[in-house]
Amino acid sequence: MRAVVQRVRDCRVRAAGRETGRIENGLLVYLAVGREDSDRDLQYIVDKVANLRVFADEQGKMNLSVSETTRQIMAVSQFTLYGDARQGRRPSFSTAAEGDKGLQYFSRFVELLRDRGLIVQTGEFAASMEVEYVNCGPVTILLDSEKLF
Repeated sequence: MRAVVQRVRDCRVRAAGRETGRIENGLLVYLAVGREDSDRDLQYIVDKVANLRVFADEQGKMNLSVSETTRQIMAVSQFTLYGDARQGRRPSFSTAAEGDKGLQYFSRFVELLRDRGLIVQTGEFAASMEVEYVNCGPVTILLDSEKLF
């Protein structure tokens, strides 16, 4: 499982011209599910996202997590994080999960974060979306449950 986590001041997502979610001062999380992902991968990413210390404390150091601060997350499914462009010009998505598995794990990701008391807004699974945000810092963190990076 892969995620791109960004600290944002404002974020909104639209699909088919309608707003599906909006947050302020939280995390934007692009999530991709891999073909071989399991519950272990899901738990790893959920724990990392909920506890990643990317918000400033009183001394201005990145020492606080979203769980300790704004509690707001925008979750957007993005299978293209599994795009492999090492050969040729068209990315291969052969390691990304099929749609049913992707939806199941994305839904569970959102549910598990909400179970932790976090406020989670989402895009629309498998839809073409417009994501508008202001990245603060900028802070962008890459996560991979296989710890490839």
